[in-house]
Amino acid sequence: MRTSTSTTTSSPRASTSPLRRSLLAISALSLTAACSGTAHPTGAGNSPGGSAAYQLTAKTPASTGELNSFTWSLFAEPTSIDYAYAFDYPPNTVLANVCESLLRWNPDLTTSPGLASAVTNPTPTTWVYTIRSGVHFHDGSPLTADDVVASLRRNLDPNVGSYWSYPYRNVKSVDRTGPLQVTVTLSTPDSTFNKYMAASPGTVESAATLRKDGKDYGNPAKGVNCTGPFAFSSWTPGQSLVLTRFDGYWDQTLRAKSKQVKFVFLPDATARVNAFQTGEVDGGWMVPPNSYAQLGSSSAGKLYYGQNTTVADEVVNNLKGPLGNADVRRALLMAIDRKGIIKAGVAGVGDVADSLVTRNNWNGSPQSSTLDGLLKALPAYPYDPAKAKQLAAKAGVTGQKVVIATSPLDSQTTIITQAVAQAATAIGLKPEIDTISPDKYTALFTDPAARKGIDLFLTFWYTSITDPMDMYGSLQTGAFSNYGSWSNPQFDAAVNQAVGAYDPAAHAAAAAKAQQIAMDQLPWLPLYTEPVSLFLGKRITGVQPSIDYLYYPWAAEIGAQG
Repeated sequence: MRTSTSTTTSSPRASTSPLRRSLLAISALSLTAACSGTAHPTGAGNSPGGSAAYQLTAKTPASTGELNSFTWSLFAEPTSIDYAYAFDYPPNTVLANVCESLLRWNPDLTTSPGLASAVTNPTPTTWVYTIRSGVHFHDGSPLTADDVVASLRRNLDPNVGSYWSYPYRNVKSVDRTGPLQVTVTLSTPDSTFNKYMAASPGTVESAATLRKDGKDYGNPAKGVNCTGPFAFSSWTPGQSLVLTRFDGYWDQTLRAKSKQVKFVFLPDATARVNAFQTGEVDGGWMVPPNSYAQLGSSSAGKLYYGQNTTVADEVVNNLKGPLGNADVRRALLMAIDRKGIIKAGVAGVGDVADSLVTRNNWNGSPQSSTLDGLLKALPAYPYDPAKAKQLAAKAGVTGQKVVIATSPLDSQTTIITQAVAQAATAIGLKPEIDTISPDKYTALFTDPAARKGIDLFLTFWYTSITDPMDMYGSLQTGAFSNYGSWSNPQFDAAVNQAVGAYDPAAHAAAAAKAQQIAMDQLPWLPLYTEPVSLFLGKRITGVQPSIDYLYYPWAAEIGAQG
């Protein structure tokens, strides 16, 4: 997930961490179309043609040479770079270039071999991974099956408290079954487990380093010791984090073109934009939305946007108040001017969401060829304040209060909150906006006590695998990120059926059923989708704009601009 501050999925469903979906992280793209590189027709979101306001770029122009170094902006400093707690944009943006997983999530959102050269599924409850030979950690030690076992088992250890425990909920054991073989045994079939091995849950660290560093692992003094194209070099708290090229990297197709990457922490959006303009930093993801026009026409570099799996949602947190009635939730969504939000909040760079996941989440599934029909079958909630008011009036909620939590993060967040409040007023409710600090907003995603008394709050929710179940699994009864404690037996059954189905057609059919129920009942209110945004200064090029930058070694592809 992601919100303008931060969000999470579940701790026990830690498919979302305390920060993984953060509001601070809010971003969108430029008004202008990408003018170089490999471009696709408009549209990153759910609508068939996409928005005419933006164009996706699959790959920026190839580099013409190597670099001594480049600088990159982060909107916040990581609290840790321990992969077990890497569930938000800042830590994942760094770790994607340092640590690697058993599989690799690619820019086109497909999966390929990573530190596992092969994987088999001999029984419905067994996954066997052949570990790639000839791979070395940054300290020179060789990768072994023991390192994989130690790394994966941390996600099962309650003393570690991994934010990624959810993908391991069906794991019975992780064992070394050969010098370069690891077997994961499940308690029940789980078709999503192997997909998560391309993200943080599949990360491999040196077992010796984990033992030696203990609770200091991943902090500014110790850093990490992984196998990626860059190695951890230094971390100056409050200022920057530096990576250096690892010349012993196993995959020569992704050998780093720069000797060093320096991440600078710039929490102020204006300061980030100024740093782009002056060349103080060479690039950054998540461009502040109010700077699209400015950076889109800047002589200091170019603005790009790419594939994403993010949907902006209003989380319905309190089902004991007026929003406990599904008709009231439907009425509120119909009264929200979502096209107006996109126009005013992200300069038109987005698309009205027709579900809680993007079209990209269905890539590669049997449903992808008939996706338009699948989406057309979903309940539609076109902007209709008059009809919405009638629906709410029938529910008898006129005059009842709803509390909308927000945080003073940026103009986009403010615009969304005001639009939702206006919609609540339009259907006869009495909205109250509760503005809280960013740290308290972050707590909404991890602490039930922090959510007490709040009816709605905003999240920008992304998925870490190309599968709609990464989202819909978050809404099962009892899931950590099911913040409003919504429960629907038919939905739970559909989710369980999808997760247990290895046959692609059966998996997709069950996922579609879960989606249909979710869009009828609206435990969350989907607002719009948005593309990944990226600014590259004049010195650098080569990166592939995509949400996979959270797990793929994107910095290795950046080199000198010709």
